[in-house]
Amino acid sequence: MNFPINKHRLWQVAVDAGLIAAAWYLAFQLRFDNGIPIYYGTLFERSVAIVIGVQLVVFVAFGFYNRWWRYVSTRDMWGAARGVTVACGISSLVVYFANPVSHVRLPRSIAIMDWLLLLAFVAGTRLLARSLIERPAARDLVAHGKGVIIVGAGDAGHLVVKEMLRRPALGYTPIGLVDDDPKTRNLRVHGIRVLGTTDDLPGIMHEQRPDEVLIAIPSAPGSVRGKVVEMARVESIPVKTLPGIHELISGDVDLAGQIRPVQVEDVLGREPVEVDLESIASYLADETVLVTGAGGSIGSELCRQIARLGAARLVLVENSERALFEIERELVGERGFPACAAVLADVGNRRKLREVFERYRPGVVFHAAAYKHVGLLEANPIEAVRNNALVTRIVADVAVEFETKRFVLVSTDKAANPKNLMGQSKALCEWIVEALGHRADVPTRFVGVRFGNVLGSSGSVIPIFRRQIERGGPVTVRHAEMTRYFMTIPEAVSLVVQAGSIGGRGEIFVLDMGEPVRILDLARNMIQLSGLEPDRDVKIEFTGALPGEKLHEELWSADETVGATKHPKILRVTRPQIDAAWLDEELAELERLVTDGETLELVSLLGAMVKEPRRETSTAPADAARAGGEPFASG
Repeated sequence: MNFPINKHRLWQVAVDAGLIAAAWYLAFQLRFDNGIPIYYGTLFERSVAIVIGVQLVVFVAFGFYNRWWRYVSTRDMWGAARGVTVACGISSLVVYFANPVSHVRLPRSIAIMDWLLLLAFVAGTRLLARSLIERPAARDLVAHGKGVIIVGAGDAGHLVVKEMLRRPALGYTPIGLVDDDPKTRNLRVHGIRVLGTTDDLPGIMHEQRPDEVLIAIPSAPGSVRGKVVEMARVESIPVKTLPGIHELISGDVDLAGQIRPVQVEDVLGREPVEVDLESIASYLADETVLVTGAGGSIGSELCRQIARLGAARLVLVENSERALFEIERELVGERGFPACAAVLADVGNRRKLREVFERYRPGVVFHAAAYKHVGLLEANPIEAVRNNALVTRIVADVAVEFETKRFVLVSTDKAANPKNLMGQSKALCEWIVEALGHRADVPTRFVGVRFGNVLGSSGSVIPIFRRQIERGGPVTVRHAEMTRYFMTIPEAVSLVVQAGSIGGRGEIFVLDMGEPVRILDLARNMIQLSGLEPDRDVKIEFTGALPGEKLHEELWSADETVGATKHPKILRVTRPQIDAAWLDEELAELERLVTDGETLELVSLLGAMVKEPRRETSTAPADAARAGGEPFASG
């Protein structure tokens, strides 16, 4: 029983002692209409101390004084009801059997009335204390905080309103809510009325003139956020939001730290991705998981999500000292996951990698290490092939040697109909995974996961646009009609981890990225979200596509068939199997050319390989049937 003595708790005990005595006295008074008989009055006098003592002991045992009344919750109230019930039952039995007055037994009606009265007193005082403490003074409502219309009257909206009312120092005063559920119309949330639906928001904003609009729906799709942002922009009212469902940390809402301006990632119109955490956790639980490129945008998020899913240990392999230091410090110091092994190494060093596998024996490998910038790789083809294709072969070979259970390759949409060195080198990575995965003598389950651009990753278009807007422009767009597929980093990584749980042998998966986004629209949205107007405050300039850059990316090639999996956002790619012997010969030649620095020959060979790969004779539909997918035509 943890009951440290302090003035606050002694005050609570004293109040409860008075409530117990009052309930006991009133129970006697209510039992006898014409005054308490003398002998029952004697029973009261001799029993009241017993009742107070017994019931206070039970209250302490039930943890009544381990929390402040100002923070009492619904769960606490149910606990208080149980404590009062037990306390009244025990004290009544003690008085009944102790028999303080000979031949005068405690009437059962007094015991029942004592229980009802004490329950009302205990619950009432705690609710009253919380209401008085949390009730904002009239001067606070007038003098403190920006007036805010809150979009969403669900759980998050309730928490937001409660925190704003309880903590005036946050600087927010809720003046109304909107919610599309018709059942919430005119309801009150902590005294704040639901004024209408999001369709009514323009009129509500015009009438109420709030200082801000706050979106309190973490699971809201981008279309809803975008609708609210556009309505508020017409009225020149800034919009803020709670983080999306992938960002929101479990626990109470910390408004001071989590309310942020709406970003372009929030308004892309995509539906939130749902992940089957149970199936993911089952293959990662109690495993040693190795992540290559652990300090990169994808690798670091892989580490964060794997750490939450019950992995026994994470082996972080990274060539950048700074990136490795940052992700290890975050996992250990901020996320409370000490089971990390930080390995500063180039995964292309086969000897070093074998030492790492020998020491840690990983059961699952996520290979995220790669070069990804199209323009840089066009200018450095030797490094493109070395660090993407040949390194993947080394990591895969070592994983097979040490009998790793699963190997998940992080691939890219640029591997479909590849037109540049980045895409061509990643296409080779997929072939390596396919070839090893189909070998009967290899126990490791190899899968590859292909997806498009991730929002906010290093060097991606959004950070570039953001810096250009901060400098006052111009914002540079390659082509007016250029489109790309986009997904947030947490969404993409959660699906990569999910695909690792459903993958068979040598399978390639494609993430459903939704509809492609026009880069010009993305630029305009970002300028508007910054409170500026495109072409008036910030100019947009067209610079032309880079060498090897496509106007429209594709998620699968013309010779590939795409089928469904058990997860609606993960598709299975099937195609004729690559000729493993031919691939080994070509990779050996590529390695020789890399070693000799033969750039022109390397580029020529790589282009020829991707243009006319040698494949086995099996057909894509047959492969789809073997894999359990439902094929449908690409296009």
